[in-house]
Amino acid sequence: MPPQDVSIARYFAGLPDPRVDRTKKHALGDILVIALCAVLAGADSWEEVEGFGDAKHNWLKTFLALPHGIPSHDTFYRVFARLDPQRFGSCVGEWMGAACEAAGLKHIAIDGKAVRSAPGDTFSGCLHLVSAWAAENRLVLGQAAVADGSHEIAAIPELLRVLELKGALVTLDAAGCQKGIARQVRDRGGDYLLAVKGNQPTLHEAVRAVFDRACEADFAGVRHDGAESVEDGHGRHEERYVTVIYDPDGLPPEWPDVAAVVLVGREREVGGANTSTAHYYVTSLRGTAEQLGGLVRRHWAVENELHWCLDVTFREDDQKTAAGHAGANLGLVRRVAASLLKQDPGKGSIKGKRLRAAWDDEYLTRVLQGFTGNYYPELEQGDKRRMPPG
Repeated sequence: MPPQDVSIARYFAGLPDPRVDRTKKHALGDILVIALCAVLAGADSWEEVEGFGDAKHNWLKTFLALPHGIPSHDTFYRVFARLDPQRFGSCVGEWMGAACEAAGLKHIAIDGKAVRSAPGDTFSGCLHLVSAWAAENRLVLGQAAVADGSHEIAAIPELLRVLELKGALVTLDAAGCQKGIARQVRDRGGDYLLAVKGNQPTLHEAVRAVFDRACEADFAGVRHDGAESVEDGHGRHEERYVTVIYDPDGLPPEWPDVAAVVLVGREREVGGANTSTAHYYVTSLRGTAEQLGGLVRRHWAVENELHWCLDVTFREDDQKTAAGHAGANLGLVRRVAASLLKQDPGKGSIKGKRLRAAWDDEYLTRVLQGFTGNYYPELEQGDKRRMPPG
């Protein structure tokens, strides 16, 4: 059964074709759809993308024009090397964003990842991609590549510019804790939750002082909230304590619309060894301690659900494609493929689903078309915008 409504063909219809007219032997839409189908089905190189196209020519022909057959691997490479990654990312964001129109708070976790085998003149010494991950929907919303000679800090604003932030909560680790980034999120109608560490020493000391003063006063007259949880499993005992102080005094005034500061404490025992850590956050969201603690934890879905999957299943760290925009654009295709496979409700690993997509045309069609709409229950509760007590 062919896909009668391949979403990528619709959302990418306005993407500018980087080729001159005399070289447009194959339609840009056909090239994009074949590449995505191939990566879904296990292809990890341009040669494998071409091989998939040749093997699946009859199936692809049922919904693609293919006037000159399957493009060569060189054609795939040249097109992706010249394709504008910002426009490509915007199209992906529109497509994936359409699947995230659930009511309530939309959690966007932003984090960077190095592609170790792809050389690049970035701060990490290789191709470095910053992704926006819809944590409750498990979908990539966009991507920005760190420019040569640059750092993640410069790529994050470029990524934020192509995202729909109204009503969203953006979470970032300490590298993204910047005044300009916080202001950009607020100006676009979103909220932020930022990890505060030593790279912002003035803010870090001010946040810590807020909690020190509150503790000295035994929180008398301090509007606050708290939550705690205990977990045991796999030989590990962990206790988590979340404390939120609202309308904190003494923070640097240039940080926009700070509604609360957050302290997340962890005490962990593994194999008889005990460790204790404390992490600080600043946020414009007036959430409860339970909610904000959950959002802090859910931020790392971008590592656990996306980056780990890209390394283990898609072997991204082994990818050497870097010339032009080919590495960044192929990286985005991998992220779209991972997102689509995670939407499939069937059992089994992502590796197993890629194999099934290679074997079973109907299954591949379903993956291309289907968003299950399954969201994380902790973000579907009616109290997610509940005002804190006090």
